[in-house]
Amino acid sequence: MERKIGLQLYSLRTFSEKDFPSVLKFAAETGFKTVEPAGFFGISPRDFRAMLNDLGLEMPTSHTPWVHPGKISEAIDLAGELGLDKVVCGFGPGEFKDLDAIKKTADFANEALEAVTKAGLCLFQHNHYWEFEKLSGRLKYDIYLDMVPGMKLQLDAFWSSNFGANDPAEMVRRYADRIISLHIKDGTYEQDPAKVEIVNGYPDRKLKLYPLGEGQMDIPSIAAAAPACVDNLIVELDYCEVEMKEALRRSYAYMTGHGIACGNK
Repeated sequence: MERKIGLQLYSLRTFSEKDFPSVLKFAAETGFKTVEPAGFFGISPRDFRAMLNDLGLEMPTSHTPWVHPGKISEAIDLAGELGLDKVVCGFGPGEFKDLDAIKKTADFANEALEAVTKAGLCLFQHNHYWEFEKLSGRLKYDIYLDMVPGMKLQLDAFWSSNFGANDPAEMVRRYADRIISLHIKDGTYEQDPAKVEIVNGYPDRKLKLYPLGEGQMDIPSIAAAAPACVDNLIVELDYCEVEMKEALRRSYAYMTGHGIACGNK
């Protein structure tokens, strides 16, 4: 099936802080069909939507709003202003550190799920690598998802590998009935010691990320495993060994050149 190529704008956050409209223009000129914002950098939701329309860009999902404890209603309201039919949540490593933490996280997720569903929206969750560690022989994500049966997923395929411990294409197949969106990044599983920091008592592990098609990920297999409802493959590079705009151009060229996704060029 033909899938659109999208861009998670977090990849360009340092540029957005200086000139957000130019970032949107870059996305459109590069050929991306969709964008997924992570902040609006002082631009109102109404103006942001108008800018997307002018550039011919779509916004099927966004990381703003993000559902946080105590701010569920605010996220629902902002989704309405943006014309979104779904909102995202996600959790830090501390929320998955042990079984008690996972149970507490699941309690909040179910609370949020009830409120978001009542508002006529879909709630989906974005992952990092810590959900894919094991606890008592099981993936923490499996333990958690058993407790939150209604949660949909935006799977970040690279992080689901947990530094090569899992096959990301198999992770996509494993959660196919819940996945509504897919993040694609590439790189090596080699950790960069110069970029490992302790954040809230947990190692924030920085890997060597590269333009799509230039790392260890079998991206065609990952895309092929995605369920039919995923019509938008979202490129996200948290950081990169290559200058970011050049990396995104090369990622776009790889995805469209290999027929994995279609763009606007």
